[in-house]
Amino acid sequence: MDAIDQKIIRTLQQQGRLSNQALSEQVGLSPSPCLKRLKALETSGMISGYTALVDQKLYGLPVTIFLRIKLGNHTEDAIQNFERQIRQIDEIQDCFLITGDADYLLRVIVQDLDHYENLIRRRLQRIPAVASIDSSVAFGKVKQSYVYPARP
Repeated sequence: MDAIDQKIIRTLQQQGRLSNQALSEQVGLSPSPCLKRLKALETSGMISGYTALVDQKLYGLPVTIFLRIKLGNHTEDAIQNFERQIRQIDEIQDCFLITGDADYLLRVIVQDLDHYENLIRRRLQRIPAVASIDSSVAFGKVKQSYVYPARP
């Protein structure tokens, strides 16, 4: 991947609905080579898809909560079961395996704290390997970016 490929990626991360003509103008290529590079980025898996960015509050899910989950059982079966069940919960937007005191960091979005309580009691606490759940409610957003930093 060279500097032009990076520029194509960053431009699409900022403005994903650009036509090929507009994209080629922004990255300084003619339309045909720009489209060829874009198709190569898609074929290689570097660009894995396109999506709409939706305002979380306007959509009706204004509450963001970060969860740190510690497992009590670290067998392969317990881990696979936990991760399989996490993937099935729509409110969980991100799940990261992390270092430190917890095993996983989750980002959850819900409409209100009653729904969050229901998620904890009826879904997460019922996963057998879960030993503890520590949560932090986000009360503001300072920055959220979908554009990767430029690579040297």
